[in-house]
Amino acid sequence: MTATWDPPKSTDPILSVRQILCLERVLAGDPEVVAGAAHLDRPVRWVHVAEAPDVGVMLTGGEMVLTTGVLLAGDEHKQAEYIQSLHRAEAAAVVLGLGRAFPAPPDAMRRAADRCGLPLVVLHRPFPFAELTEEVQSRLVRSKFAAVSLSEAVRTALTGLITAGAPLQRLLDEVAVHSACPVVVTNLAHRVLATAGERSAVDDVLRDWERIARQAGGGTGDGWIRAELGGRGERWGQIMLCGYRGDTATGRLLADRAAEALVLHRMLGGGSAHTWEEQSAQSLLTDLVSGVVPARQLLPRARAAGLPVNRRTFVPLVVRDSEPAQLERILRLLGLPGLVAELTERTTAVLLSLARDQDADALAAHFAARLHGESVGPRGVVAAAGSRTAWDDVPAGLREAQHVADAVADSTAALDLPTVVRLKDVHLRGLVRLLRDDPHVQSFAERELDGLLCGTGTDQGLLGVLRTYLATGRNKSRTAQLHHVSRPALYRRLEAIQGRLGVDLDDFEQAASVHIALLAHDAQQQ
Repeated sequence: MTATWDPPKSTDPILSVRQILCLERVLAGDPEVVAGAAHLDRPVRWVHVAEAPDVGVMLTGGEMVLTTGVLLAGDEHKQAEYIQSLHRAEAAAVVLGLGRAFPAPPDAMRRAADRCGLPLVVLHRPFPFAELTEEVQSRLVRSKFAAVSLSEAVRTALTGLITAGAPLQRLLDEVAVHSACPVVVTNLAHRVLATAGERSAVDDVLRDWERIARQAGGGTGDGWIRAELGGRGERWGQIMLCGYRGDTATGRLLADRAAEALVLHRMLGGGSAHTWEEQSAQSLLTDLVSGVVPARQLLPRARAAGLPVNRRTFVPLVVRDSEPAQLERILRLLGLPGLVAELTERTTAVLLSLARDQDADALAAHFAARLHGESVGPRGVVAAAGSRTAWDDVPAGLREAQHVADAVADSTAALDLPTVVRLKDVHLRGLVRLLRDDPHVQSFAERELDGLLCGTGTDQGLLGVLRTYLATGRNKSRTAQLHHVSRPALYRRLEAIQGRLGVDLDDFEQAASVHIALLAHDAQQQ
């Protein structure tokens, strides 16, 4: 887990050549950049005072070299070679103090520096080099101490959160606090799995995510710092600090500490049975269903998660009693773009994103048929809302599909449902479910079913027979078959039910009243 921006050799805090030239003490020397002006943002790791012509062999890279050039005066070949040796040693810049040796910037050094792209700065006024080295070194040491302190504070905070079983989002929130910029976690395809930071800033990043992802992939960018996520020779994602405003080395250090924590979090299970991809989809679809966050604000998240959203038809589905992994596999097999997320223990949302010229109803039916074909035992319910062409209408569609799935939750054994169940298929059951929390409906259900709600095993058995009998349209043969009893035995149970409730189930109005009460009772239990 290492950050990938150059130079990779050190995480020591740094200053740039430009920053050093802006220091008050340096300005007192009247600095002038005479070559390599395009490279002033090079990092300076250290300041080195040297007069030896072969100083390049003493450097390790990243140094700003200070010299009066006293041993180079009068020899243009030595002057050019001096610059070339510093370039080979990867020096950050060279600062030449004008004086007796060089009363003006030497052309040979300037031309060589331009060819090499090495910043050459001359000081027009006498300047004690010791003051500059003292100033820069003290700043670097202070910065290094601050960076190490930040690194340890972040490591301690994240380790504590992992030990406490905190979710991924809590860890990222902590990283965002320390980095003061948006934090994004992606998989290797650059699909966003999680974010943290100020909401408006995160939305700005996600709105332009395709460009930012390409920029990050190239390993360049001002303030875009990433660290790879992986272990045991395998990469599976990255964490990115987007627009980090501190010095780059500290940002790398922070990104690396965050990456270490995220890898450990994932190895330990992350406090969740779901993968980060599943948690990302679950967070997005849950926010869409709840309506707490306006759909338009969630559009950048959906786009960054890899869901096609431009000029698409959206098909909201809710599936009962099927594993999310199975649904994702079927989507891949059918080549259908979409998101899958578990909403409750028994329901999973599927949001399909189709091209405008595709037949949404036919593809939803094809998806449901494939799922039913793989099912062992009772098939799961695939509930659908009408397709939506506007993203803002998707939340209402998901809620409608969830309502349909809930309305037929316990009826699959007794009813012949279509491959894809829609609002028009749930009839009275759907209406009663919408009204289930109304006190008048609850009171009505208790009153109508009072004789069978005592809670004994026999009463529950009779309640089950009544439920099947009414759901099959009072078909005695079908009810007897489903409960594996003879017709005479069923008649005795129906007589007992009528006696307990004080109703005549052959009377349509009384049977309808009991049926509505039973639907309301069942809806309240879910």
